[in-house]
Amino acid sequence: MKRHPVNKSEKSFYPPFMVHLVFLMIGLGSCLATYAQAKSFHVYDPMQDPALVITGQAWPEEVAGFYDRLPARAEKKVRKPVWELSQNSAGLQIKFINDASDIIVKYQVSGPLNMPHMPSTGVSGVDLYATDEMGNWMWAGPKFSFGDTIVYRYTNLSPEKRTYTLYLPLYNSVRWMQISVPDNSLFIPLPADHAKPVVVYGTSITQGACATRPGMAWTNILSRHIDHPVINLGFSGNGRMEKELVDLLSEIDASLYIIDCLPNMTPDYLPVRELQNRIINTFRILRSKKPFTPILFTEHDGYSDGAINAVRKKLYADANNALDEVIDSLKKAGAVNLYLLKREAIGQNIESMVDGTHPNDFGMMNYANAYQKKLQEVFATAKYADTEIPSIVPLPRQIEWNSEFFDLMQCKGIAAEAGLGKEAAFLKEAFKKYGLNIPLVSNGSKNGKLIDIRLDNTVSLPSPEGYELNISKQKVLLTAKTTHGIFNGIQTLLQILSNDKKLLSCRITDWPAYSWRGYMIDVGRNYMPMNLLKQQIDAMARYKLNVFHFHSTEDIAWRFAISRYPQLTAAETMTRNKGKFYSEKEIKELISYCKEKHITFVPEIDMPGHSAAFKRAMGVDMQSDSGIVIVKNILQEICAKYDVPYIHIGADEVKIHNPGFVPEVTKWIESLGKRVIGWEPGGNFTSNTIRQLWMEDTGPKLSESHIQYIDSRHLYLNHMDPLEAVVTIFNREIGGKKEGDSLLLGGTLCTWNDRRVETPEDILRMNPVYPGIIAFAERTWGGGGTPGWISNESDGDIHDFKAFEKRMLNQKEKYFKRMPFPYQQTMQMHWNLYGPYDNGGDMKKKFEPESGTEYSNWKFYGRQLGGTIVLRHWWYPLIKGAIIDAKENSTVYALTHLWSDKEGVQDFWIGFNNLSRSPSTDSPPEGSWDYKESEVWVNGKIVAPPHWKHAGARGNSEVPLVDEGYEYRAPARIFLNKGWNTVLLKCPVASFKGKDWHNPVKWEFTFLSVGSGEF
Repeated sequence: MKRHPVNKSEKSFYPPFMVHLVFLMIGLGSCLATYAQAKSFHVYDPMQDPALVITGQAWPEEVAGFYDRLPARAEKKVRKPVWELSQNSAGLQIKFINDASDIIVKYQVSGPLNMPHMPSTGVSGVDLYATDEMGNWMWAGPKFSFGDTIVYRYTNLSPEKRTYTLYLPLYNSVRWMQISVPDNSLFIPLPADHAKPVVVYGTSITQGACATRPGMAWTNILSRHIDHPVINLGFSGNGRMEKELVDLLSEIDASLYIIDCLPNMTPDYLPVRELQNRIINTFRILRSKKPFTPILFTEHDGYSDGAINAVRKKLYADANNALDEVIDSLKKAGAVNLYLLKREAIGQNIESMVDGTHPNDFGMMNYANAYQKKLQEVFATAKYADTEIPSIVPLPRQIEWNSEFFDLMQCKGIAAEAGLGKEAAFLKEAFKKYGLNIPLVSNGSKNGKLIDIRLDNTVSLPSPEGYELNISKQKVLLTAKTTHGIFNGIQTLLQILSNDKKLLSCRITDWPAYSWRGYMIDVGRNYMPMNLLKQQIDAMARYKLNVFHFHSTEDIAWRFAISRYPQLTAAETMTRNKGKFYSEKEIKELISYCKEKHITFVPEIDMPGHSAAFKRAMGVDMQSDSGIVIVKNILQEICAKYDVPYIHIGADEVKIHNPGFVPEVTKWIESLGKRVIGWEPGGNFTSNTIRQLWMEDTGPKLSESHIQYIDSRHLYLNHMDPLEAVVTIFNREIGGKKEGDSLLLGGTLCTWNDRRVETPEDILRMNPVYPGIIAFAERTWGGGGTPGWISNESDGDIHDFKAFEKRMLNQKEKYFKRMPFPYQQTMQMHWNLYGPYDNGGDMKKKFEPESGTEYSNWKFYGRQLGGTIVLRHWWYPLIKGAIIDAKENSTVYALTHLWSDKEGVQDFWIGFNNLSRSPSTDSPPEGSWDYKESEVWVNGKIVAPPHWKHAGARGNSEVPLVDEGYEYRAPARIFLNKGWNTVLLKCPVASFKGKDWHNPVKWEFTFLSVGSGEF
């Protein structure tokens, strides 16, 4: 988010440890010097607050300017006039609790102070209202002065505790703003209202022309009348129902859309037919994304000289007639929750407009009253308005929702043509889990409501895994070119299924961006029982992953049964989980289980590296002549017994002293009818070998060498902080391309838990397996992503990630209630970073944030979003951190304010060094969060670190982790006050060089609520 400079004529700060937002005493600037002799004031600057305090912004995390109305990405989408007008602060509000007798608001704007038909108080002024404890509204009359700096002064207020609403300028862009109140008075900014807003898209009338002051703009009057947030997306002269704006509107989770654009769309602007097309397109776009959100179109309110000017009267009459015709036709076609506000209901007259077009304050009140009355009707009659859109992962490539339901309780059967019996049976069994017993019926049946499943070679889809799904009130039709496509469509259908056993009507056309969407589990180091493997395969199938990479042989143990060499899986050859391996029957069972779910099973027999268990069992090195003979016999048995198309030979992290080994083994496997996969960088592969990338900075440019490859770079879940993992994976551009092609097959997500675990379930508790699978499925199915590597939410696609996170957490609630799922909502966390301060190698050294000084004296660095903030990644410079060009011997502080609706103890994830589950990293020392002297305070009280079970223990791969990560230890329990709570984190670092390769330095922090509080 862009930060504007603070006005240096005044000091503005927050104390580091506050219960409520109260302020230290400071003097006002020179322009108020005389007044300040009598009273001393404290200053609040909303731009310095890490919390969101602006009500009326739809995209608060995405704005370029602090007081903008559209997200920064809109600049490249909308016309220039719209973008410039979006920087006006119309409709934005700041709410606070105060008991002062005097309030002073100072700010600067960037545009002209007034217009010929609209005074400075409306164009550039602010407006202050208040409610008492009974909810009664009051207005505060100001003394104001307009100049380079605008000052509004409210004096002689009865000193009672009230909730104030400050309305920002309607037609100007605020550069900075400060609110000053007398010393020792109560001042509590309130968090932005996150209730579903009423969203208004319109013209200058919506923006606020020609109200004499901001509080008299009709959208602001309405927000007071209904006590509900209203988002003002009025653009003077530019409310034209343009697709770019309507697409943005559809992103907002609104309680109601108001489309009031006709004053900019009369026949002198555009032909009537074009007007009607835009009305229809606006309705369709909104309805396809929000099928039940009420949509209210508004007629042109007329011109006050219409009775005397026939030309003007005809303009608005023609526009209104065109709108009425469209609304009538849409309703006759079955449109629901579609409403019309007639001009007669608004009731403008010759006394209610300034220039015959724009309402005066009386006209604004007419608007607000008409809308208030209409909204009562809308919310009383709207059907299914609270219906949530199904959370589908991965998100289909093309989807349009409709406002109907297919009721599965009335479904007469599943009709599937020949060749789809398995898929139909799978769907039937899946329905049984929801208490639905829907029979399989003849494909030719036409009796009642049916689910019809068909193969259709004429379906125009770019992938054999694609499908089309059409759900109407009467029928469900699923078509695809292949059974795999049908299976994928069934997964989507099941995710659409609601708790009341209904399917929301929709049209979906869907296909994957990459043909290879894999998940790998290392069972060589840590054995995992069949039930847990199948549990992960089930998750893969649900999210349309299609390759199960089974890494079963390692230095620690060989766990893949070979009948000719039973000594390979003998207990004495294993150093961990002794005697645990997968029999021929179990491997065939896994392969069969995968096939049922259209997943390809890929066994990895690692050679010639990672083969110490082989050497212990066979007494020879793989690369020796006798070792090669044994390896060939093993591979021959695997290829003969198991129906798998690929054999992965690993071949990385080993010294190749027999250059003929890899080519000879490759040729042997190919002669047995299988394709070979190997890790890159790795052995001296042939050009036919598919390479699986695991390092960014080595290996040839495969796309230029005509070699097929799979991307696994920075896709190792064991190395990632759980919250960072989801951010990183979601933002990835797989293989450096937006979609796969003949060379880039796709990617594989990997779980390498090298360190021994106490129980197999710990693999899922300590690694973000299921959150990672969901994020990886989203990216590999939908394609796209951002080039490079992203570790922090603020550097990625904020909008899409926010929507994805919501869908993922819905999946967690629906499917993972009894499974480890180390992820919580993160985008409510907003941080101010201060520093870096040079600690000279003394990580205990204190700086301004610990000394109780003003915030303005702190060294502000920037803002960040998220529960985990990576300050400097341990793979810097390959992966960017929040601190650019970070230096050793630095200390950074992070500040946030959390709002809680009640006081009490709540649970938090807190951490400063999420240990990789592969290196043998030391456990944190007793009495400290980590080895970097990190600290955390909440409301000025130090939060004690855990009592580590292995405090200070030297890292050992054979000693399981037990509580070193926030995601698998008991949360920190912290008492929160009702209202605001201040969190301050201290994050020092000395050298970035680890003690050895096992101990990379991670400079990061995690602080996230996992309790029931409202934030």
